[in-house]
Amino acid sequence: SDLSSLTAVSASGKWLDRIQKWYYNADEDVKQAIRRLPENLYNDRMFHIKRALDLTMKHQILPKEQWTKYKEENFYLELYLKEVIRERKEREEWAKK
Repeated sequence: SDLSSLTAVSASGKWLDRIQKWYYNADEDVKQAIRRLPENLYNDRMFHIKRALDLTMKHQILPKEQWTKYKEENFYLELYLKEVIRERKEREEWAKK
């Protein structure tokens, strides 16, 4: 019984380590992807964030006619994020050799 509970604790610890590694890598990957954005996309991003914070502070909601429709959504960060993740995985593979 003690051995099985030790095994469970060890497994949950490893699982938590993997989650933490993923979380912090994801955070670093996103930061790196944001650094790679062209100036116009970066400025658009900052505008949207500042507008959201301003509306939040005023307890207001963006007028519905200004909402982005899903089909019009521009997943501008996705391309850069995929590139950053691919490069990180390459570096990790090289480090194993």
